[in-house]
Amino acid sequence: MNQAGSAVEFAVQEDISVEVTGALGVITLTREAALNALTHAMLRTISSVLDEWERDANIHHIVIRGRGRAFSAGGDLLDLYERGRAGNPNYSFFQDEYRLNARLGIFPKPIVALIDGIVMGGGVGVAVHGRYRVMTENAVFSMPEVGIGFFPDVGGSFFLPRLPNRMGYYLGLTGARIRAPDAHKAKIATHVMPADSLDALTKALATDTDTDAVLNRFHDEQMLTDTVLDHDEIESLFTCDTLEGIVANLDRAAPDSRLAASALKAIARNSPTSVAVAFRQIRNGEGRSLAECMRMEYRILVRMLEGPDFYEGIRAVIVDKTNDPQWRPDSADALSEDRVDAFFKPLGEDELVDVPELP
Repeated sequence: MNQAGSAVEFAVQEDISVEVTGALGVITLTREAALNALTHAMLRTISSVLDEWERDANIHHIVIRGRGRAFSAGGDLLDLYERGRAGNPNYSFFQDEYRLNARLGIFPKPIVALIDGIVMGGGVGVAVHGRYRVMTENAVFSMPEVGIGFFPDVGGSFFLPRLPNRMGYYLGLTGARIRAPDAHKAKIATHVMPADSLDALTKALATDTDTDAVLNRFHDEQMLTDTVLDHDEIESLFTCDTLEGIVANLDRAAPDSRLAASALKAIARNSPTSVAVAFRQIRNGEGRSLAECMRMEYRILVRMLEGPDFYEGIRAVIVDKTNDPQWRPDSADALSEDRVDAFFKPLGEDELVDVPELP
């Protein structure tokens, strides 16, 4: 595809640019005005580029980055909302997205996500499953799906339960935002560095095939002193075998703990169905492979697109911007165990197939 040391750009599609320089392939999300929200075409392009680069012996590592203020703020929710409301849910979008998430987790070459800004939802699925995640002082990480009547998908059931200090439960159930120092302590970020180092980093990766050595050279330990969260307190509050137990822990601690009070308020504000499903999927994902998690999440996805809360959440937050979703049901007390169970039942002939996984 290219000569070592040269820079080659080739046409892909308007929301993504692709460049190969020496040993490095770079995928840049360029849908800047939409905070690099992922379209179906963008997912397919990333997959096709990975196909080509996996076969190219000259490419030793891959960088994925976003232009502007975001790595990626997630999927194109407005398009998904409009198609679903019209009775034509875009299942194929999620099928291709989940297959890409799974593939990123087993890709044989090092993938480095450069996160210099917002990374949320579907953007997390593109960033988190590769071998390395670099965050700058501008990075903001969140899985806010429960706040729009959805669930932390794109492999959330795989990576969230594997975070230390029960951080995955905290992030998945509250939708909280965290920055680079806390993300590094939670093992989401593998490296942190100033944003003005990223260009030099990519140039170094183009000429040096030792990914670890290059990233370690640019890693800035001084940035790790500014953690905001008490990770031990999170572990204490979110260690329980039931969602009800976690809520009880938060309720007891809330009068004396700002963190507990904030988390309790967030959970109460979010869709009760989404919170219950998120807790179950995170717990279920603890012993499953990434591919198994993606198949489970597709089952949940189909049921979510058949229910009311996702469309109501998008209406309230994205369309009308009233932030007044009317959840159905509107409380955890009205949510039966059978209703939660239904999200996880097999789909028969509609199961997600051809999910990349290790032999």
